[in-house]
Amino acid sequence: MSLGDRRAWRAVMWVAMLLLAACSGGGDDEALDAAPSTTASTTTTTTVPEFVPAPIAWQPCDDGLECAEVTVPVDYGNPAGATLVLSVQRAPSSGQRSGAIFVNPGGPGAGTTDFVAYLAENLPAPITEQFDLVGVDWRGTGASDFGCGVPIAEVYAADVTIDDEADTAALLDVSRRYAEGCAAGAGDLLAHIGTMDAAHDLDVVRAAIGDEQISFLGISYGSLLGQVYAHQFPTRVRAMVIDGIVEPGVPGLDGAAAQAVGFERVFDAFAAACDAEPACPLAGDTRGSTERLIAQAEASPLAREGGVVGPGEVWPALVVNLYGEGGWPDLSYAIDAGLDGDGSLLGQLFDDYTGLADFDIYFSVSCLDQDWPEDPTELLAAAKAAAGAAPLFGEEAVNDYIRCAVWPVEEQPLPAITAPGTPPILVVSTTNDPATPHDAAVRVADRLASAVLLTVEGDRHGAVSGGISCVDGHVAHYLLNVIPPPEGTVCTVD
Repeated sequence: MSLGDRRAWRAVMWVAMLLLAACSGGGDDEALDAAPSTTASTTTTTTVPEFVPAPIAWQPCDDGLECAEVTVPVDYGNPAGATLVLSVQRAPSSGQRSGAIFVNPGGPGAGTTDFVAYLAENLPAPITEQFDLVGVDWRGTGASDFGCGVPIAEVYAADVTIDDEADTAALLDVSRRYAEGCAAGAGDLLAHIGTMDAAHDLDVVRAAIGDEQISFLGISYGSLLGQVYAHQFPTRVRAMVIDGIVEPGVPGLDGAAAQAVGFERVFDAFAAACDAEPACPLAGDTRGSTERLIAQAEASPLAREGGVVGPGEVWPALVVNLYGEGGWPDLSYAIDAGLDGDGSLLGQLFDDYTGLADFDIYFSVSCLDQDWPEDPTELLAAAKAAAGAAPLFGEEAVNDYIRCAVWPVEEQPLPAITAPGTPPILVVSTTNDPATPHDAAVRVADRLASAVLLTVEGDRHGAVSGGISCVDGHVAHYLLNVIPPPEGTVCTVD
């Protein structure tokens, strides 16, 4: 696959964010016990009137989809107060409609329009004949978009591998400016942008459509959105597939360190494959070559058209193509070119990474949903410690969340979730997932009151609609009949 032809790769890899998806703060399960008439924006259960939306009005839009806008409260604890407008997209069923499957590609902040269009083309025909595919943009994107004032490329230009006080000062300076810019851009919305509010948004859109129940397909961070929706509105779930599993109830630092280990393991698989392939430009010394590249970028940024690739840009460029084996060849060529002083291919990979989602939403949600240290020095120390288990990615993955240690609104960490009262939930997980480790999916499937785990043997993040016939067959049968595969079912990558 050439670097110039990336549309299909982007579509399959919408989930290819450096998600700290697996880390949410601790708490007890009762914190999410919010019936439809209770607030979903805090951990209290104060009874408030239920928000009743206007009926949805679909209009034709791009890619053969239909689009609409739905008004929702900024704060579900005050439904008569300020409102915002959500952008919604639909691929209508091609046959006799029997309902809607709400879909979310992760991020948080990844756009839903292209994801809906991709799934409409790639899900089995019996699904798209019977079900509308509906995407709801995250609050703060689309019609309710805001900016944080500091370009994400500038945020990532800061070196996250700390060698001296100057590195620390530069990282904290851009992180504080970014956090303050998010507060200025979002205003009151910043405290109401988390997953609990987003799940309530889904239910308002359901009501606007007029359906009693929804089905749901969520990838990566979308799996967390599905879990929260199932817990808040269990009787409104007809069927639910979650893939690339985010585990709530894990402190942020622990999740970041675990994710770094996941990337390190997948890098080892990439290195082993490259070392064994004579045509790979790094064959025989893939890890050593990568270590030299990182050191080279640290000593002197690599030239690329219109800029440079320094240590801050290198690590996102490395991880974005570790999300699936299809990206490994491009990664090897980019590392090889970088060793020759040419940062153009690495720069393209960095651009791919920063173009996958709205990072202003990504950090706004992550810093609100998860429990992070309030003292930046604690996070920086944890990052150094993480490098012991993950030398290539530990410090980088943890320090990426230094912004959350200086975030301007109080956290609302999500608890562990059981979601009693739902039909069986199908949990899909790949054994060597770099971003959302498989053992987390095992725990989530065990914790949910009604869930079945479908295990996929492979080295990728996310499996549904990714060209694995075994997975897609089980998912299609489940979505059509709400009958999950038998416990213990295992698929392999085709």
